[in-house]
Amino acid sequence: MAEALLELRNLRKNYGALVVTDDVSLSVQPGELHAIIGPNGAGKTTLIHQISGMLPSNSGQILFAGEDVTHLSMPQRVERGLARSFQITSILPGFSALENVALAVQARSGSSFRFFGNASQEKDLNGRAMECLGEVGLGARAHIPAGLLSHGEKRQLELAIGLATSPKLLLLDEPLAGTGHDESQRVVETLRRLKDRLTIVLIEHDMEAVFSLADQVSVLVYGRVIATDTPERVRANHDVRAAYLGEEEMV
Repeated sequence: MAEALLELRNLRKNYGALVVTDDVSLSVQPGELHAIIGPNGAGKTTLIHQISGMLPSNSGQILFAGEDVTHLSMPQRVERGLARSFQITSILPGFSALENVALAVQARSGSSFRFFGNASQEKDLNGRAMECLGEVGLGARAHIPAGLLSHGEKRQLELAIGLATSPKLLLLDEPLAGTGHDESQRVVETLRRLKDRLTIVLIEHDMEAVFSLADQVSVLVYGRVIATDTPERVRANHDVRAAYLGEEEMV
């Protein structure tokens, strides 16, 4: 097996006596879509915060591409290719979709960040931004103010902003939250295309989407991983089904 792109070793986050993530260990292989599921309050979002650098861990290690990034800042992790969609930047509602992505490209490229300048007028930034919008199916909406996009389109725009950082691994925290059926299907199809060339860690409550997209699934309950396996084996796992009793229907 190839060296893991992301490896968590005994990761822990607590607030005094309250333990949110407890001795979490898992690995994500290059090119894998690894889903993390669990009941509400299981510690999933806290774990994503720890991986992205948004929250420090109390103990444990985070290795990314063989490097210990446990104590690196979020921007330093983004520079290394570990990016979190929906946390990388906020959507600017008065700016067009293209301008939102062009600003992210500009920030990632290391060029002067002229926040109040029109980044989309620079050809290199504009070209890369249009590529990212095309990858998520928003090419035709490039010049629409972000605030006028539908909720699902805003989720797609956030994915495009994540892609603008040229990630090796993309962390996604419930990208389908709040989307209708048609919008949800578009986001799922976008993720299906992206998984062909990106490593993705996905937190999602939509089990149909999880089992159709994931290569590996880890189940988090009360801050601990109780199972990591293929979708088919996780679906049949008695402990997993018990953890979801009354919370999710594992069909």
